[in-house]
Amino acid sequence: MADDRIDNRVTRLLGVRWPIVQAPMGWIARARLASAVSNAGGMGIIETSSGELDAIRDEIRLMRTLTDQPFGVNIALAYVRDPDIVKFVVDQGVRFVTTSAGDPSRYCAELKEAGLTVFHVVPTLKGALKAVEAGVDGLIVEGGEGGGFKNPREVASMVLLPLVCAKVGVPVIAAGGFCDGPSMAAAFALGAEGVQMGTRMLTAVESPVHDNWKRAIVGAAETDTVFLNRAGPGPALRALRTERTSRLEQAIPEGGVRGEFARVKDLYFGGDMEAAVPLTGQICGRIESVETVADIVASTVAGFRETVGAMARRYAAA
Repeated sequence: MADDRIDNRVTRLLGVRWPIVQAPMGWIARARLASAVSNAGGMGIIETSSGELDAIRDEIRLMRTLTDQPFGVNIALAYVRDPDIVKFVVDQGVRFVTTSAGDPSRYCAELKEAGLTVFHVVPTLKGALKAVEAGVDGLIVEGGEGGGFKNPREVASMVLLPLVCAKVGVPVIAAGGFCDGPSMAAAFALGAEGVQMGTRMLTAVESPVHDNWKRAIVGAAETDTVFLNRAGPGPALRALRTERTSRLEQAIPEGGVRGEFARVKDLYFGGDMEAAVPLTGQICGRIESVETVADIVASTVAGFRETVGAMARRYAAA
């Protein structure tokens, strides 16, 4: 590791240069994007929520040809289709796992017994305390402004992050509303030791999604997301405003929100923005361009240091 790395518990546990983690977006968080993040000094993550484990096994093999840096795998507990998912992950030689969307105790002990580092994603203080009790090594604390599937009673990062950090002793990675150096500095000021980026990485050059979605995010205002399915059944979610999601904001069909993802690949990779639900965070309003992962990570680290330094010069006691 270079001497200028950010040295804290997150970078030491993950073995990375910068405490910047790429979110495990279904179908999107594959080798092309994840390897770019790892090569840039962050932590690239391979998803399993798509359930396409044969394809994911191939993606992990591909990762090893694209990077020699650390990377991880996410287990989205609510979407596990293979009862041997832990064996699957361990057999791939992965050393870092994030778990999400379910009971953190389900696989934590088994993963840790295999020598893996485990961080669990939480949307509430109650969930954070439960995960710590289950024995996780750290937490990803996800505010309600983030894109994707959410707790129906969402709490903004500005409230949730310092609340959790004040109550737990494990390292925390902040998620939901982070895209650059100033927002990373804010996360650290509130107690985090890393940030996770989803929507920002979705718009990267190396992201496999269609340019129509990337352009829609770049052109979006901070008010251009919708929060769907607050009353259930099934999960709530935050998505980019389209004709489809504007209708869903008023009423979810009887079949539930999951039925809205039947043609998800036509959206993700075909560019049909009305084919499914484009999961996107409110941070879309602050993303102004499509950039390479390397540029996103480098500018985030530089902006973080510039922000922290400027605040120290202006406000720290002499």
